Amino acid sequence: MKDICLGFEVHQPYRIRAKLDEKLPLEERYFDNEKNRTILDRVCRKCYLPATQIIRENVEKFESEDKPFKVCFSISGVLLEQLERWRRDVLEAFQQLATSKFVEFLNQTYYHSLTSLFSSEREEFVEQVTMHRTVIKDLFGRRPRVFENTEFIYNNSIAKTVRRLGFEGMLTEGAERILGWRSPNYVYKARDTDLKVLLRNYQLSDDIAFRFTIANWSEYPLTADKYAAWLAATPGECINIFIDFETFGEHHWPETGILEFLRWLPEEVLKRENLRFVTPSELLNRTPVGEIDVFEYATVSWADTDKGIKAWLGNEMQRISYRALKEMEPYVKSLCDPELLRIWRMFGISDNIYYMYTEWGPSGVVHGYFSQMYPTDAFAAFTRSFSDFQALVMEKLNDEKIKLLRIFPPEKAFHFFENNRYVTSVFSLVELYEKVDAIPSSCLRANMRDIEQWIRWTVGDGEIADRIKELHELDLSGEQLRKKVKAVLEEKLRAIKLRGL
Repeated sequence: MKDICLGFEVHQPYRIRAKLDEKLPLEERYFDNEKNRTILDRVCRKCYLPATQIIRENVEKFESEDKPFKVCFSISGVLLEQLERWRRDVLEAFQQLATSKFVEFLNQTYYHSLTSLFSSEREEFVEQVTMHRTVIKDLFGRRPRVFENTEFIYNNSIAKTVRRLGFEGMLTEGAERILGWRSPNYVYKARDTDLKVLLRNYQLSDDIAFRFTIANWSEYPLTADKYAAWLAATPGECINIFIDFETFGEHHWPETGILEFLRWLPEEVLKRENLRFVTPSELLNRTPVGEIDVFEYATVSWADTDKGIKAWLGNEMQRISYRALKEMEPYVKSLCDPELLRIWRMFGISDNIYYMYTEWGPSGVVHGYFSQMYPTDAFAAFTRSFSDFQALVMEKLNDEKIKLLRIFPPEKAFHFFENNRYVTSVFSLVELYEKVDAIPSSCLRANMRDIEQWIRWTVGDGEIADRIKELHELDLSGEQLRKKVKAVLEEKLRAIKLRGL
């Protein structure tokens, strides 16, 4: 008998305002909850309500059969918050599903964040996983055994942390670069731990998630009986189909037939003698056939064609934003202010950095669909709001060191020019320190007076500005000037402990 594990990612972020509004309460100042609620209402109407009803009807239809219909959900904490605030009817629909033993709920990070990448200690990651575990217990009466990290992000180190937190299994992408010649349709184990690894069959998952409405696809139209036949003919012991729940009615509109596909899929699968539905926890009973070994610098995810973390760290805008988020953690937490901690975590929702992706091709199309904003506009919105948030934390802490970490939006960043030609930009003092070696010495010399003014009036550090001014007035060679500027910045940066990317 071949096991079919059908799972759904259910998530909606808090989106950052395009323009900062200082007149509003703190959360509203940064996050556009009018837009968030509008989008949530639309997704609930088109997807969550009809799709959960179809699933509930199928669970009830087959619950007394020898082969029942089973599914699993991974619902982010920030979506559960929004449902509690604005759409309790949808939350109750999920809670009704939770009364069935054939519906499983997985654990993830509460804020659907990138915190598993922050550091090897993963303190914030552990806190968010614990928060999510608590809300799943409170709302659904379940204690998850299986973990699904944000966007299936996985490596050996993350797997060890997940096992230490008590989870028995973890889902990730069945990418060729971690499997080689092997098939994703088996249970594996993580390296150096007994954590079971369940791999998504991305080809079969994407047939529904992405190719369902492509009219020139050779298999169009995709019907439930055709798909069930594919599953029956696919080699292996277990096939993990995991897709965004919003596929059903939001990504593919109801008019495409996607909801009818969902309605008839369980029956078409269960009529095949060699197929049955299982939950992820049931797959933990299978004996692993091999080991999954993913080094940290080869971290895998389900995002884009490269199946890595380039979706969030692939360009300079994304790395600047990610770095700023990560470095602010100890300062925000030292305030012991629940509201500021929550807002920092909201900035860290992975979507806010995902929107800054700039590459073309199939991956760019997907990013563009979710973002509803140009990447540069998403970066400007993030840096504008996060810079204001950093200034607020700096004021409350009365700690000048945060000036070194503060990022600035494009209109306040420092832009290097030489002979009226743009060279590069820096968005913080930390970035200036890291880029100074790559800036041509003639360009550095030409911009010294402007650098001093930027540090004095935008960054707000008169001490560094005075020292930069002194260097500008000395008769130094290009390389001597570079070394001196770097030394001035390095001396100040010793005051903070940077964790890097």
